[in-house]
Amino acid sequence: MAMYDGSSPQVIANPSLQSFFHQSVQGAINNQNLEASEASIQYLANLLTLFSRSEDLFEQTADGVDMKPLALMYADAAANTTAAGRVRILQKLGDTALFITGVFADSLNRKIVDVDYYIAMGGSAYSSVSSTIGSRFRDRAGQMLFDELTDKFVAFVDVLAEVCEQANFNNNRDVMRLYEVWIRTGSKRARSQLQKLGITPIPGSRPDFRH
Repeated sequence: MAMYDGSSPQVIANPSLQSFFHQSVQGAINNQNLEASEASIQYLANLLTLFSRSEDLFEQTADGVDMKPLALMYADAAANTTAAGRVRILQKLGDTALFITGVFADSLNRKIVDVDYYIAMGGSAYSSVSSTIGSRFRDRAGQMLFDELTDKFVAFVDVLAEVCEQANFNNNRDVMRLYEVWIRTGSKRARSQLQKLGITPIPGSRPDFRH
């Protein structure tokens, strides 16, 4: 993954890890019968590679090491005076939301905000990135990539979850949490896992990230 700047992407420091994640992402996409471009598959693999280093996800604060709240990242993007600067911040917001929701969704159950907030913020950020790089930078390939990341945000959360998460449904709390994730996000993976447990989810609303 690279922060978008209208030029060439950054070089991933660990090609072996990147290759491992690429194969894992491709496998999860195949398992879930999901259609995804090679650009998106590579993006997800790069995302996992980059955030495998905690310093790329967290930052040093006065209170120690912490992750910057998405709302503050959005405020930073709104206050930035350049289109490229806004895009970089919004891309980081989307990346953070996608990674946290896919890899650490269960931990969000203990937070004030839940998984649906991260999905809404992340999808909206990617949508804004797509609009900006299409209109300001005339980057059609980049626009198509972020369009796909927007449209398939929940599906890609499922992909990251399959790559990184070892599901454990040993108690009723786990089952209820899985059901809640499906109700909030429309996750196909959560629905499939519920059905394997003999539970038929009741259709609900689905998130929409388009402006």
